[in-house]
Amino acid sequence: MGEVMRHVKDVKLGDHLCLAFSHEDEQREVASAFVSAGLERRERVLYFTDGPAPERVRHWLEDAGIDVTSAMRAGRLDVVSSDDGYLTSGRFDADAMITTLRRETEASLDAGFTGFRVSGEMSWALRDVPGAEQLERYERRVTALFAEGLSAAICQYDTRLFPADRLDALAGSHSDDVRMNALFHDGQLCVIPSFDAVGGPVLRVIGTIDHRNTTVLRDILDADSSADVRLDMAGLEFIDVAGLRDLAQAAAGLPRGRRLLILNLAPMLGEVVRLVGWDRTPGLIIDPEAIPA
Repeated sequence: MGEVMRHVKDVKLGDHLCLAFSHEDEQREVASAFVSAGLERRERVLYFTDGPAPERVRHWLEDAGIDVTSAMRAGRLDVVSSDDGYLTSGRFDADAMITTLRRETEASLDAGFTGFRVSGEMSWALRDVPGAEQLERYERRVTALFAEGLSAAICQYDTRLFPADRLDALAGSHSDDVRMNALFHDGQLCVIPSFDAVGGPVLRVIGTIDHRNTTVLRDILDADSSADVRLDMAGLEFIDVAGLRDLAQAAAGLPRGRRLLILNLAPMLGEVVRLVGWDRTPGLIIDPEAIPA
């Protein structure tokens, strides 16, 4: 499949990953899973928050079943603000931050932990902070530290705040992107739950849909309880006619009041849907921009 990514359950020591999220719900799901897995693997975890208060993240983790108070008292988990992490001197210093992370890694291993993992909310870089222009340089250089295999990181970027060109450069400085755990992934097709900018649930479909996996996709749709099931096809590389027919049949089988919304379908595929009349299937809504007038 063309899109390179890592599911959060598969993060391992040595990873330096980018989470580009569109809504806090996606951020919360990935961050909580990252922290939880680290604690389960006896790694020490450090989380830098740039939100209104660190308590917000602690509530996320508690909702995910983590005993935050116990983990923090035992030194297994720290949740601190970016001002006390990236900006301790009142400015951002890329070299000093890398030195700090190396020291945290060594201290974690000396204390008997199996490794060190860190996640940081990076929106502080959009404020008028001295040294913020070093961020791209930092992201490129710190990869070498994580590549030593003793630590792992997820850097969190809000796509609603960062300009697209800068976000592309920052994401490209990481070894992979990271996403929520897939509902299905077989090397040919990947279906990942996600959220749009207003928190609406979306299923991202990546790869190829054909006669070998249409039943899997239909099962996923049947299990989705959302009023409207939305499939984002931006990452779709190929779908055969049987796959398009199954989508139409899945929409027709939805209970009254529920709809299947197909987003970002390639114009050529939208034309096929229109020519065979599947666009008139009750409950099936194709992104208007995907079907030529």
